[in-house]
Amino acid sequence: MNKEIIARNFSRYAHLYDRFADIQKRAALEIIGGMENDGFSDILEIGCGTGNYTLLLRDKFKEASLTAVDISPRMIDIARDKLGGKRINFLAADAEVKDLTAEKYDLITSNACFQWFEDLGKAIQTYRLMLKEKGTILFSIFGPLTFWELNAALGETMKRNIPAEKFLNKDKIIEILRENFRSAGIEEAVYEESFASLRDLLMKIKYSGINGGGLAGKVQFSRRSLRDLERTYLDKFQRMKATYQVFFCRGQAG
Repeated sequence: MNKEIIARNFSRYAHLYDRFADIQKRAALEIIGGMENDGFSDILEIGCGTGNYTLLLRDKFKEASLTAVDISPRMIDIARDKLGGKRINFLAADAEVKDLTAEKYDLITSNACFQWFEDLGKAIQTYRLMLKEKGTILFSIFGPLTFWELNAALGETMKRNIPAEKFLNKDKIIEILRENFRSAGIEEAVYEESFASLRDLLMKIKYSGINGGGLAGKVQFSRRSLRDLERTYLDKFQRMKATYQVFFCRGQAG
């Protein structure tokens, strides 16, 4: 994953993110809805984006100290404007490499961010050291079956693939969690969306940042290639649909 490209993509389209990030919002609601109020007093959110999950955390844990980090300065600006006055410490930084160990947290949490990390195992090991004695890590992460339909159509039409196929699978994530936490768990959800056209699907990917380091590398879509790709897509799946595989993960220290 090229972090510079990821940060640039998220910043470039930050002003459109909320309009297209339906799946991320749905995942955020799933996390917060299944979270018990364990009296967390110090919370770190990684990959806060425009602050949608941050607001849910703030509303649920009204008295907690809340720090929200994102790699995109523009995302941070939007989140700060949106949540001004809610006692949130915002920080623009790459939380995979930024030294945040000066503080200890009851809860480290993230929504739809960790799939962009270069070494999730190393990052989780670091976050474990940042937790208090009985602290919790709780996050959602996209799995490798995300956009598998598009990946299949691209492979057949253009001999290309998308970054999502390299996302970590369920077995690898639970292995990482068990190496670092006394208890660990993971649940899987599969969401599906339909689109009127291939162009609508590609706009969703572009403006919600899901393409990360770039859809299918440096491929350029001409009118003809888009037409051929859409025809292949419809031949294989009969409609323009997209699958999102999301893992909901928990680790308990102590």
